[in-house]
Amino acid sequence: MIIGIENIIFLIVAALGIGLFVWQIRKIRKNVLMGRDMEIAGNPSERINKTLLVAFGQQKMFKRMLPAVLHLFVYVGFLVINIEVLEILIDGVFGTHRILGFAGILYSGLMFINEILAALVIVACIMFLWRRNVTKVPRLAAGVEMRAWPKLDANIILITEIVLMFALFAFNISDLKLAQLRGVEIAGAYPVSSLFVNILGSDPDNLYVIGRVGWWFHIIGILAFMNYLPSSKHFHIIMAFPNVYYSKLLPKGKFTTNPAITHEIKAMLDPSYQPPAPEVDAEGNPVMQRFGAKDVEDLTWKQLMDSYTCTECGRCTSVCPANITGKLLSPRKIVMDTRDRMEEKGESPAIFRPNHYKEMGVERVETTEEKTLLRGYITPEELWACTSCNACVESCPVNIDQLSTIMDLRRYLVLEESAAPASLNAMFTNIENNGAPWAFSPSDRFNWAEDLYVPSKN
Repeated sequence: MIIGIENIIFLIVAALGIGLFVWQIRKIRKNVLMGRDMEIAGNPSERINKTLLVAFGQQKMFKRMLPAVLHLFVYVGFLVINIEVLEILIDGVFGTHRILGFAGILYSGLMFINEILAALVIVACIMFLWRRNVTKVPRLAAGVEMRAWPKLDANIILITEIVLMFALFAFNISDLKLAQLRGVEIAGAYPVSSLFVNILGSDPDNLYVIGRVGWWFHIIGILAFMNYLPSSKHFHIIMAFPNVYYSKLLPKGKFTTNPAITHEIKAMLDPSYQPPAPEVDAEGNPVMQRFGAKDVEDLTWKQLMDSYTCTECGRCTSVCPANITGKLLSPRKIVMDTRDRMEEKGESPAIFRPNHYKEMGVERVETTEEKTLLRGYITPEELWACTSCNACVESCPVNIDQLSTIMDLRRYLVLEESAAPASLNAMFTNIENNGAPWAFSPSDRFNWAEDLYVPSKN
């Protein structure tokens, strides 16, 4: 073990990369906690099981087999290849070379799997690039929310992953060839690199330079990629696990009640009922309770965490019956708008991604100049197009609950502004006056039965 100037440089680079990532994560946490408090507890075994199936097991991805298999290659490759990254970090700090090689056959098996997966990642990323830019899968490009940055972001991710895998192969191939020239063996098995062992020539000096460049490029690329994640849809590789763990366990068709209204009704029915103390902010001031949500601070922290988990895959919008029939609603846009507004009002952790689409000259929909999530980003027309069928929630591969945000925004329109469509206002009036959605007196409710009844002649 020899620690030299290269190791010191590595320590500085690693510390800067990890420190910058932690700084961004702290900003994201602060943004998420901008939302209303919401207690999510209980059923840990069910939550762990759901996390294993949906987040780790990619359960929902396999509703579409081709992208599921390609995504599996990239996902498993990401998990397994990171073990080799751990080795690179140790080697970089202590000046060792393939320090995990002492594991013998286990190390050989790991390297064998790493190489196969790295090759599959390259194939999968090339196919994903083809699907996005040549065949242009509709759900990946449709919608105003997918213009400009999202398309560029996806291509950056895929090209970066390809380049990182080639850097890894350059390091392995040069290492193999150098060992061959020296008449020694290196730890591990390299089924892909061994096929191209002569591709880089036989000059030891060139091979050493190529190997070091590949090694440094791979680790710096990973640190850069890690810090790019908060600006990218690829941040879901981190956020998917907590988001699925805290996802809704109730039946999808079961709606929640507004806590403020629930406590008020209980107090009316039971004079001894003590409602909980009102929420207070960090300075101890009471938090204004809205009936529904007008802006991001009216949503819960879980709904805000949903927005950072979105993969922007468009599965929710592609199955939305409102969107399919040409209406303005896009569940994906609802989630992306929530994230953009949250970062506008809080702190943007994104180093690369613009905070708002308006900065890129892209108008999403005909919104007002009001600086709130409702109307400033999401219009009532979008919200009332929703049929509350839960198709978007069912299709989301990371268990985002788009409908809960839509319903909270609609609740604000109804309860705070009385801004429901005329047909709904008529129904509300009928329920209030007649106890039913129809404009008939309660005393006439069973007239239909009398009309159908025919006395027997006997």
